[in-house]
Amino acid sequence: MALGAATALAAVAVPVTAGPAVAESAQCEYPGRPYKGRPWSLQRVLLDELWEQSTGKGVKVAVIDTGVDIRHPQLKAAVDAKNGLNLLPAKNKKGEKLERGAANGTSDEVGHGTKVAGIIAARSAPGTGFVGLAPGATIIPIKQNDAEGNGDAASLTEAINEAVDRGAGVINISQDTANAVAPARSLEHAVKRALNEGVVVVASAGNDGLGGNVKKTYPASYEGVLAVASSDRNNERAAFSQSGDFVGVAAPGIDMITTVPLRGHCADNGTSFSAPYVAAVAALVKAKHPDWTPRQIVAQIQQTAERSTPGHDRLVGWGVVDPVRALTEDERPIERPVAQEGLTKGEAPSPARFDLGETAEERNSRLATYVVIGGGVLVATIGGAAVALRDARRRSSRVAGG
Repeated sequence: MALGAATALAAVAVPVTAGPAVAESAQCEYPGRPYKGRPWSLQRVLLDELWEQSTGKGVKVAVIDTGVDIRHPQLKAAVDAKNGLNLLPAKNKKGEKLERGAANGTSDEVGHGTKVAGIIAARSAPGTGFVGLAPGATIIPIKQNDAEGNGDAASLTEAINEAVDRGAGVINISQDTANAVAPARSLEHAVKRALNEGVVVVASAGNDGLGGNVKKTYPASYEGVLAVASSDRNNERAAFSQSGDFVGVAAPGIDMITTVPLRGHCADNGTSFSAPYVAAVAALVKAKHPDWTPRQIVAQIQQTAERSTPGHDRLVGWGVVDPVRALTEDERPIERPVAQEGLTKGEAPSPARFDLGETAEERNSRLATYVVIGGGVLVATIGGAAVALRDARRRSSRVAGG
């Protein structure tokens, strides 16, 4: 059951080669040029306000991928190399497979895992506006895949179990099954174990959406997993993003600036880079609310997402994730998102009173009002006439004496 970093976790017993979990990816150079500005995916977030609430400090995020290159200056301090793991078979110079390598997952020939890790927890650095959404979180690199498709469902299962054993609070899986076929039940059991241990599991929804396909992908479709689709600058589904009822939320996945092996940055596309955006938010929430369950953290992210419809849809789930709202509208934990949030049932207006006649009491009250008003007018009239008469007499006296 071969597995690729982008779109292929083979569900058959024959190895399947697959490329990275990206959509129409641009060719990146390693090392890359530094990106000096602030990427659009970060411009949409008030980072100072976000980090006043949480930076993800104390939360470990397992990146099950192609490894994470710690030579990148923004990742060296972000990666827990001692807890890293390489599940790929080692090879000799002739390319012959030997026993499993002893490396700790801190090398990345593909670059995919390094990009994913940067979106989550890259530290700030001079000369660039790029930074991870959770710059206080720690990455556990678990190298389980490569460009040759050596990863499979069995190694992914092992990787999830190892992530739990190594203290991960969040697991990011930016890969899915080939042909949307459910793999062996052992993978589902590993996911359930992680959730039961209090670990939030985030997975990419997949990039097979160009043809309008609506189908489940795995492990994103497993119950409890937060499946992430890709959104564009308009908060709409990216054309390549997989649709389906299993989609939980969407996150930026177009022109995603992030770290690459050695140093520098590169832009890439795909749900592979939307998932870590959400995994970072999960780390932020978990750091602020360490007693919340995975279900409550997922519900919080879904409830506070930006959406144009009252509830869930198959394109972007509950909407496009809003990191600041997820950290500030958090008075109490919820178990599931609620459709039509903020809409309450209005009370019917009271009908206006319309009488065709009046009672004796009402007539007496009306006449009394008229008397009072009329008396006031009479007093004012008499007073005005007296003043006028007095002024006229004074003028006559002055003329006579002039």
